[in-house]
Amino acid sequence: MYEETPRVELTPAATDLLRRLRATHGPLMFHQSGGCCDGSAPMCYPEGEFRTGGSDVLLAELQVDGVPEPVTFWMSRSQYEVWSHTRLIVDVVAGRGSGFSLEAPEGVRFLTRSRVVGA
Repeated sequence: MYEETPRVELTPAATDLLRRLRATHGPLMFHQSGGCCDGSAPMCYPEGEFRTGGSDVLLAELQVDGVPEPVTFWMSRSQYEVWSHTRLIVDVVAGRGSGFSLEAPEGVRFLTRSRVVGA
């Protein structure tokens, strides 16, 4: 089934950053856990470094120009239940996020914005 509105999309800034991170770290993935503080932001890891399981939902396999493989976007099932009616827009803002996410040394952090599906 073709989904007209993507569940997850990237801003141009996020796309540029992912290309740079891919060149340094290899294949990438996102996970958004819904925990407190930085846990509610999308964390970028080398693909497979964050172990996913039955408590996670694969929302997208993002195609990024200049990146040969899809960048997977996972979300904890409990957070997905709250956000299931939205389209997630991954952006980049200045500031330091989690030390676990690959962009932390860059002086920027990924941020999820949302828009109600159909709006």
